[in-house]
Amino acid sequence: MINDINVAALHESYKRLSELVGVAGMQKVYAEYRGTQVQYPMRLYDHNAVSQLIRKNYDGTNLKELSQYYGYSQRWMKEQLKKM
Repeated sequence: MINDINVAALHESYKRLSELVGVAGMQKVYAEYRGTQVQYPMRLYDHNAVSQLIRKNYDGTNLKELSQYYGYSQRWMKEQLKKM
C-alpha cells in the first residue's frame, strides 16, 4: 500500500473519502473496492435483522423508540410483530 499520499492530487471521490475516514481508511477502501461500483442502501439496518430484533426487544410500549432507532416506520414494525 502506498504510504505517502498526496491528498491534493487524489481523484475527487477518493479525496472526499479521505476527508470522511482519513487517508489510511481511504487506502483500505481503495485496495478493497477500486474499480468496483458500490451502491449503499438507504437504510443502515437490514430489514430481516430488524424484524427479528423488534420481535425480541418489543415490550408493548417501545414501538416508537424502536422505530426511531432502526429507521423503519411504526406501521412496518407492527406488521412484523403480527408475524410472530
